[in-house]
Amino acid sequence: MNLVIKSIKKGVNTSLDILASDKSISHRVCMFALFADSVCRVSHFLQAEDTQKSLNIAKSLGLNYKFEHNGDLILIPPKHKLQEPRDILYCGNSGTSMRLYAGLLAGANIYAVLCGDKYLHARPMGRIVKPLCSIGANIITRKENNDKGTQELAPLSIIPTNNRLNGFEYHSQIASAQVKSSLILAGLQAKGKSKFSECSLSRNHTENMLTKFQHNKYLAINNDILEITPFCEFNTNKKPLVAFDIEIPNDPSSAFFFAVLACIIPNSCVTLKRVMINNTRIEAFKILESMGANIQYHNIKDDYEKIADITIKSAELKAVEIKDNIAWLIDEIPALSIACSMAKGVSKIRNASELRVKESDRISSVLEGLNNFGIKTQEYNDGFDIIGGTLQYGKVDSKGDHRIAMSFAIAACVCGGEISDYECINTSFPNFISLLQKFMN
Repeated sequence: MNLVIKSIKKGVNTSLDILASDKSISHRVCMFALFADSVCRVSHFLQAEDTQKSLNIAKSLGLNYKFEHNGDLILIPPKHKLQEPRDILYCGNSGTSMRLYAGLLAGANIYAVLCGDKYLHARPMGRIVKPLCSIGANIITRKENNDKGTQELAPLSIIPTNNRLNGFEYHSQIASAQVKSSLILAGLQAKGKSKFSECSLSRNHTENMLTKFQHNKYLAINNDILEITPFCEFNTNKKPLVAFDIEIPNDPSSAFFFAVLACIIPNSCVTLKRVMINNTRIEAFKILESMGANIQYHNIKDDYEKIADITIKSAELKAVEIKDNIAWLIDEIPALSIACSMAKGVSKIRNASELRVKESDRISSVLEGLNNFGIKTQEYNDGFDIIGGTLQYGKVDSKGDHRIAMSFAIAACVCGGEISDYECINTSFPNFISLLQKFMN
């Protein structure tokens, strides 16, 4: 059954507070709680399919948890070291779960098997397997030959060795928060100090959270190099991290769909409440502003992450060229493409080959969808051009990619449309459809 979206006939004027909580932070609290010295409390944990996978895996490793009546998540760490899981650890569609837990488990030196759904099993895992194996991990993968050579793919089998991982100095040629976080989680459990750097700054939530929990005890940043001091260099009779009590802000990547909606539906004004405004996460909002969008930030607060209320008003958009800070935009480019489809002129996106290895090949998925909605495009290996025009009723196959499904649901609000395989939306934004339906006439 397809998701059928009707066009919105009048402007959207609303304030949205109950959006999707930040997915990146929700994943990470599950992992950090495993090392906490006592009970942790989390407000506004994202209860979506992806983050539930991370929570279930943490439970398999010894974490207990419960949701209180007010929705707060209580995380009860294992009393001692992590326990060896008795079953396969299922990550579903979540690349964050698989890649970060690979580093955590390799560092813990316990046997585990990580698997996922058919979409996750098609995504490259060599980017974390190779650096982990280079410092002493033993990880067996499925291998597949294609036009890019031999690819290392899931499932991943983590095999214990006789020694903890070695400290390392590693420079990543990929700006990836998943690669960085996987190696941080491994390095924290290694037997020597480590250094990590990357070609350009990726999302830095792991660093921000670790700094909040331990005040630079285990992590320092010098000239863009992360210096990781392992847990073992401190008192090993205690759990290494202090228990935390944090509130998770709304996810800017999820909120961005409604920012685009506000821009492209005439006479609209939408306020998005409690949105994280980390610099590595709001580049898409800045791009939208450069296209002519009217965006204001207010009620700014600063904790371990900055948050703000963001108000967006409808505006005529102009074409844009996007080629910088792609790592900060990788999740928002599908939604930005919808804005570009209605902008005056030809929008150009380059240096975005990483889109090819997300939940789907997002370059081909975006262009197929835009073409089905009557928009002309040009494809390149590392990006595409979008010729601004008029959206027409179309049908799109999401290919199991939640961001493709939600992006074209926003497009359909202009002209009507259908999305197949839309259930994938539940991986990151379970209440997206119900919020959208409030605005349809």
